[in-house]
Amino acid sequence: MSIIEVSARIGAMIVSSAAASGVKPEVLERATGFSAASAADPDARISLEVETTLWDEAARQTRDADFGLHTAERLQPGVFDVLDYVIRTAPTARVAMERLARYNRLEHDLAVFSMHDRGPVTRIEHAFGDGSHVQSRHAAEFTLAAQIVVGSQITGTRMVPRTVELTHARPASVAEHLRVLGVTPTFSVAINALEWDRAVLERPVPASDPALARTLLRHADALLAARPVPSTSYADRVRRILATNLGEGDASLKRVARDLKMSERSLQRRLTADGVTFDSLLDEMRHQLSLRYLADPQIAISEVAYLLGYSEPSPFHRAFKRWTGVTASEVRQRAA
Repeated sequence: MSIIEVSARIGAMIVSSAAASGVKPEVLERATGFSAASAADPDARISLEVETTLWDEAARQTRDADFGLHTAERLQPGVFDVLDYVIRTAPTARVAMERLARYNRLEHDLAVFSMHDRGPVTRIEHAFGDGSHVQSRHAAEFTLAAQIVVGSQITGTRMVPRTVELTHARPASVAEHLRVLGVTPTFSVAINALEWDRAVLERPVPASDPALARTLLRHADALLAARPVPSTSYADRVRRILATNLGEGDASLKRVARDLKMSERSLQRRLTADGVTFDSLLDEMRHQLSLRYLADPQIAISEVAYLLGYSEPSPFHRAFKRWTGVTASEVRQRAA
């Protein structure tokens, strides 16, 4: 299994943000083994595990429960090198988001942005491509807040999304979320996402530079071609689709096969080659999501069953006892 890596620039940004709150870089270096000096090499990478540890340790050291949001607010041009500049030279906010989705692999092996137009609304989802890694809460909040912050910077207007959705449980206070994001997020959902009025994304970027952008895009394409593409198995693709489809109430083999534009039999053969079955992947995803939902006291236990695609609560309760050895009520009590 290959090691998932991210640009060392992300680590340096976390260290810099923590320093702005009074935490010396050497404190984080001792705790995580990461030295911000390594980011001087533009090709330097760190493991996803180190990045996650950096986010969580920086939040702990700064005693900032909203460290990811505040790190996004501190963003300045150039932090992400070529990726940053191809975004900031786009003609509109929408094109900037499209470029983020296309070139984000320059900074992160696994994170995937996808855009979906639904009438007057554009939905931008963010997830890890293999469906098996859990993102730090602070990283997730930074990622969504950064789109809002950078969008506002490049358009010169305050950009406020229609909705913000986060997979982790609702924190004790959401005052900073409302201030930074412009809306109070929905928590404990299947996938991190922003929804925008399409008209908002059509706002122009006054400093757009088409000539410079052409040069930057050629450079970005060359760098992207040089980056190895992490292998994505059919099992990973199914996990990613199930994370969305469960919330929409249809996680059937037929629906997933249709989403992948293949027959059910072909999909089953592909999964067999990966050493898994569709039923085992569905079971795995329900298990993971059930723990997220139960961590949120605002979601009734009976509602969790329906969010996981069960037609009634009793099959969920039997499955949860099989997964964990305890009841859903016991897990909810421990989280209280």
